[in-house]
Amino acid sequence: MLNLRSKSSFPALAACLWAASACAQQSTLPEGVRSVSPQEGRTVSDPEQLPQRTPGHLVQDLHAAFGAHQARAVHTKGTILQGWFDPAPGGAALSSATLFRARVPVIVRFSDFTGIPDIPDTEKNAQPRGLAIKFLLPDGSNLDLVNHSFNGFPVSTAWEFGVLLRAIGASGPGAPKPTALDSFLATHPLAKQFLTTQTPPPASWATTAYFGVNAYQFTRPAGAPHPVRYRFVPEAGEHYLTDAELAQRGPNYLGEEIAQRVAKAPIRFTWFAQISETGDAIDNPAIAWPETRRLVKLGTITIDRLGPNTPLADRSLLFLPGTTTPGIAIADPMLTIRNAAYPVSFKERP
Repeated sequence: MLNLRSKSSFPALAACLWAASACAQQSTLPEGVRSVSPQEGRTVSDPEQLPQRTPGHLVQDLHAAFGAHQARAVHTKGTILQGWFDPAPGGAALSSATLFRARVPVIVRFSDFTGIPDIPDTEKNAQPRGLAIKFLLPDGSNLDLVNHSFNGFPVSTAWEFGVLLRAIGASGPGAPKPTALDSFLATHPLAKQFLTTQTPPPASWATTAYFGVNAYQFTRPAGAPHPVRYRFVPEAGEHYLTDAELAQRGPNYLGEEIAQRVAKAPIRFTWFAQISETGDAIDNPAIAWPETRRLVKLGTITIDRLGPNTPLADRSLLFLPGTTTPGIAIADPMLTIRNAAYPVSFKERP
């Protein structure tokens, strides 16, 4: 088992991902899916100034690291559940979004990291875990949030993320030393921190905290705008597994456990907005804001049942974190790139 807390684990990261995916060296899209060319990419709105790297290329970079499986390019393995959101007064005080006026239904998907569909839940490289939430708004629109169980991101921009993914794909067994991944981590200390400070595997998807990767801006007709980052705190508390406990779990223990848990009682998360202050990195998701920043309770997510966990339902469910609603706006331009890349991956699903 790879120990992400060990300095010697960096080369092993690429080796583990290569071993888990027979397609790890492939950077091509699946048969029938056309590549997006750099020339076409020049017509794409690109706030990060990526004239040679488009959202389509970012999806291919994910395939370079994890393989092309005609499924989600990342956070591929997951479980769908359903429930509702009850707003708290703090949300309406910060934003005019209708989301904060009354209860709305939600669709939730917990997931493991990587783009490997059958990655064991016991694999430590399945960290960070994912929590995606789709709010079904009264006007028929959706608000989607995509979060993971780490307060931060390995890199500052989508361009750097692509470089990291390609470095993983080029650093498999037999790659000359230093590998591309070794070289990348040597010059990107925050990416190294991301790989070495993950929490242990959770006892349940319901017992780990989740963090929004990017910043949003909350607005009201009157009053100053507030850049915020999201976090979701489990009502059940945070509980993680020791190595000995993990050795007793099966490869699908998280999906099995969450089904048993929600059948007994609802699962709840408190949704908070972390409010930025002067000097905080609004457009750099690799830098976490200080823990001294004020947290405002936006409401409670209650999950009370499993969703239709069929292959068709999972293939049909798309989360777009850059699609907002009046009262909530994008503050970090990476969201624009993510919003453009997700539909590319969606079209690859059979």
